[in-house]
Amino acid sequence: MRSRSNSGVRLDGYARLVHQTILCHQNPVTGLLPASYDQKDAWVRDNVYSILAVWGLGLAYRKNADRDEDKAKAYELEQSVVKLMRGLLHCMIRQVDKVESFKYSQSTKDSLHAKYNTKTCATVVGDDQWGHLQLDATSVYLLFLAQMTASGLHIIHSLDEVNFIQNLVFYIEAAYKTADFGIWERGDKTNQGISELNASSVGMAKAALEALDELDLFGVKGGPQSVIHVLPDEVQHCQSILNSLLPRASTSKEVDASLLSVISFPAFAVEDSQLVELTKQEIITKLQGRYGCCRFLRDGYKTPKEDPNRLYYEPAELKLFENIECEWPLFWTYFILDGVFSGNTEQVQEYREALEAVLIKGKNGVPLLPELYSVPPDRVDEEYQNPHTVDRVPMGKLPHMWGQSLYILGSLIAEGFLAPGEVDPLNRRFSTVPKPDVVVQVSILAETEEIKAILKDKGIDVETIAEVYPIRVQPARILSHIYSSLGCNSRMKLSGRPYRLMGVLGTSKLYDIRKTIFTFTPQFVDQQHFYLALDNKMIVEMLRTDLSYLCSRWRMTGQPTITFPISHTMLDEDGTSLNSSILAALRKMQDGYFGGARIQTGKLSEFLTTSCCTHLSFMDLGPEAKLYGEDYEDNSDELESGNWMESYDSTSNDVHMYLPTKLFQPSRPSFNLLDSTEPSQGNQVPSVRVEIHIPRDQSGEVDFKALVSQLKETSSLQEQADVLYMLYTMKGPDWDTELYKERSATVRELLTELYGKVGEIRHWGLIRYISGILRKKVEALDEACTDLLSYQKHLTVGLPPEPREKTISAPLPYETLTQLIDEASEGDMSISILTQEIMVYLAMYMRTQPGLFAEMFRLRIGLIIQVMATELAQSLRCSAEEAREGLMNLSPSAMKNLLHHILSGKEFGVERSVRPTDTNLSPAISIHEIGAVGATKTERTGIMQLKSEMKQSPGICMAPSSGSFPRIHGQQTSRDSRQGQWQRRRRLDGALNRVPVGFYQKVWKVLQKCHGLSVEGFVLPSSTTKEMTPGEIKFSVHVESVLNRVPQPEYRQLLVEAILVLTMLADIEIHSIGSIIAVEKIVHIANDLFLQEQKTLGADDTMLAKDPASGICTLLYDSAPSGRFGTMTYLSKAAATYVQEFLPHSICAMQ
Repeated sequence: MRSRSNSGVRLDGYARLVHQTILCHQNPVTGLLPASYDQKDAWVRDNVYSILAVWGLGLAYRKNADRDEDKAKAYELEQSVVKLMRGLLHCMIRQVDKVESFKYSQSTKDSLHAKYNTKTCATVVGDDQWGHLQLDATSVYLLFLAQMTASGLHIIHSLDEVNFIQNLVFYIEAAYKTADFGIWERGDKTNQGISELNASSVGMAKAALEALDELDLFGVKGGPQSVIHVLPDEVQHCQSILNSLLPRASTSKEVDASLLSVISFPAFAVEDSQLVELTKQEIITKLQGRYGCCRFLRDGYKTPKEDPNRLYYEPAELKLFENIECEWPLFWTYFILDGVFSGNTEQVQEYREALEAVLIKGKNGVPLLPELYSVPPDRVDEEYQNPHTVDRVPMGKLPHMWGQSLYILGSLIAEGFLAPGEVDPLNRRFSTVPKPDVVVQVSILAETEEIKAILKDKGIDVETIAEVYPIRVQPARILSHIYSSLGCNSRMKLSGRPYRLMGVLGTSKLYDIRKTIFTFTPQFVDQQHFYLALDNKMIVEMLRTDLSYLCSRWRMTGQPTITFPISHTMLDEDGTSLNSSILAALRKMQDGYFGGARIQTGKLSEFLTTSCCTHLSFMDLGPEAKLYGEDYEDNSDELESGNWMESYDSTSNDVHMYLPTKLFQPSRPSFNLLDSTEPSQGNQVPSVRVEIHIPRDQSGEVDFKALVSQLKETSSLQEQADVLYMLYTMKGPDWDTELYKERSATVRELLTELYGKVGEIRHWGLIRYISGILRKKVEALDEACTDLLSYQKHLTVGLPPEPREKTISAPLPYETLTQLIDEASEGDMSISILTQEIMVYLAMYMRTQPGLFAEMFRLRIGLIIQVMATELAQSLRCSAEEAREGLMNLSPSAMKNLLHHILSGKEFGVERSVRPTDTNLSPAISIHEIGAVGATKTERTGIMQLKSEMKQSPGICMAPSSGSFPRIHGQQTSRDSRQGQWQRRRRLDGALNRVPVGFYQKVWKVLQKCHGLSVEGFVLPSSTTKEMTPGEIKFSVHVESVLNRVPQPEYRQLLVEAILVLTMLADIEIHSIGSIIAVEKIVHIANDLFLQEQKTLGADDTMLAKDPASGICTLLYDSAPSGRFGTMTYLSKAAATYVQEFLPHSICAMQ
């Protein structure tokens, strides 16, 4: 018999440790582990982490087997792991009805439970008696299910279980937009049961989704039916949101040590190595102590100041926990594992030594890892005075099984018993390795032979949709229908994946469905309900957005392939030539570069070998799988003809898809966009004020017959729309006008006909108007709203102040969202439809250019619309009414462009070019960037011309009317005058809530030195700092909500500047700068100082005109911040005057 090697003896030592600290607690029936001797319940997360040491030890025995009994030990350990994982599976599968409900509701009431009975797998507390929704726990289970299956363990035994796991994928795939209670089960750190979006949950879900994609749960013995499918777009959503959150952990936690599990082992969810390092340094700097790391700042758990008799904390109580938070040795085990995986031996050595010092020797010298170290109650004051000096005492569970397990796993790898790759067989540890450049393959297809011929004339050789056979081309919605049958199981009452729109990553793959190759066109080509698709420039914009998104987000093997169909709607009005924007885009793609992406154009058949192709095995014949879902069969006939673009007619949408909006005539606004301080006259009931004669009969009632004949006689499209709208509101959409003898002519049919007419001539004002009356669904409005919220941006709709301006801080269903927008628009439907359109554009920019939204936590769409109108009014020198009319008539692409200029703060000009020959297409407007004054020829050629058509209603005069814009513009002598530049910048920054970097942290410091800041009577109390830390989003949003009480953006921005001056005073070494500081008083003192100085310099009253709403001199709004006459000069003097009594005399003298 061979003698035991030295490594074998050491391995036996670890085996004894695992048995004495972990396996001795495993339930022989269920395989579950209780939390401790006192807490008998089994937590999902703790169980998964606690069994990792057993899994690692089993792998080590298999690898280092000296003799046969070592292999037997390995098998025994592996089966303990399988038993526990199956025990957790049984717990969850008993709650299959919750998984089904949660897919649709994402409600905390429908979530899987976080803990179960160790002996029976039953639930232990009610749905509402615990913070059960913890997506990271479900995700960590799925992640290790994938890793363990890949390492050779057989955990899943039947196809029913495979279907259940597939549905758990749907359960976690919406993690990027689901607020949960997080890894510490508390949600918001006040512990009052408020769920929030947690980076630890989003990151773990992203890792689990990637790990499970295309994985066969039966391992090498599986077939097509046991493969799990994940949609790549859901993974990318999680990644985008995770990147936008880090290094913050959630709204209420500016940093959390649990993020170590996301940036390193086990998730490795972050691909940006700089962000990984930044997050790690934040944790070390803010949370590390002498015994481990705190979970997060002001964590009251098991501190001497925590009241054990109640679960929740009072907000002001959180300040008591500062500097005495308990320190958890658990996090040092993560640092050891991080060092092992990154090859940083110094880090491994440093943390192993530190950990050895805090371990507690148990019976027979067994090393035990305690849950946490707490400050002794009698030495709290000492620790407050000198943090990290007092010796702490161990508390809580001993051992803390989760930490004990990771400590053993880290030791096994550090001592060479295991290689890092053995506990990461799916190679997640390489996530930060740079990826190769992506080349997007684009296959351009013609809808018909005629379009193919038109393209050939232009030198673009393409195939028709029919010619690519046997490859089948279908719209994105069909792919959504196919996926809705994934994971279906009638016996378990599981319905499969909820029907959702397809993302661009999903439509850029080829699909093998029953030995036929399918390609799907992008989702934006499908948008037949909403009017964006009528604007060819918008289609090009959406294509550009998709290409740049693909370029930065594609992570799969093979290149992405976009199938771009050219349909008859992309031709010019005469139908014989291609739209110039589309043609230009095709030419650029042929040149190999478009939208910041490298492009390869070609035929679909050429791309078969280089594309990413997914085999949709669940569509193969199986016990429950039919080839196509019923929805799919419905579409397959119409698709055979190749003319599928027509099949999704916008008029045939169901009633439940409607957009419940009441659209006013665009040229008759019910409130003035340029002056938000006056209350609106608009009523909740639609009251169209139209200048058409309303015929009445003898009894004074409206004569509808005469109205119909008026409709017949008028040739003005605007008047026709007005008459139809009146009939729609008074008689209903299904009233027959009897306009046509041979067939019915209901109001809805006539409106649809008119919509087609105005769509053909691209009359955007009327398109928006009728689109609202017909209640057309704004494509992906609710998804756009959810996207913006997921990036931690609150939305407001309607013009300030509250209650007219309504805040959206949680995802809403489509109908509720449109209803809220209606209410906020106060019945003005042009504002309502525009709000919805702009929400969609904001979401587009958020996905592709998140940098535009830096330091903005609340997007105020009402103010953005107001600023758009103001910008048009000032650029065109026209009245508010005409500017609003102009805004409503901008094409979608021009609207999106104008929004981009406002977000980026670039200067832009608006030019008119009148074409009197065509009455329907009167003045066209081009929006372009403004270069430097007197730019050279080469500089001028670099200026991008954004020639966007603006169609205006006939008869509207665009000439500047006297007194319709501020006097200051009347004095402008040259086009290139810089006058108004600073006022404009303040207006934009104020409307966008944009503040200087670090502003909120500075406000926090000011609040430490006074009793509060008052803005127009609303107080931001200093007690806020007792609950919130300087870096948390919750604090920033709180400060914003006080500043947002100010309706005028320019005035709000001056208040921000005044607070900045106060922050400079707060940096001085003084105890207090006052009680409650009224910020607006400082601004008014500065204004008075400015007026006095200007008058002494000879300025007259005309120059020093005041803004009637705020009383501030317009010239002060337009002053640069720095310089002798800069706003900062006056605000500094004013602040010093205001807080003089609290400052030392020497400082006042300096001022």
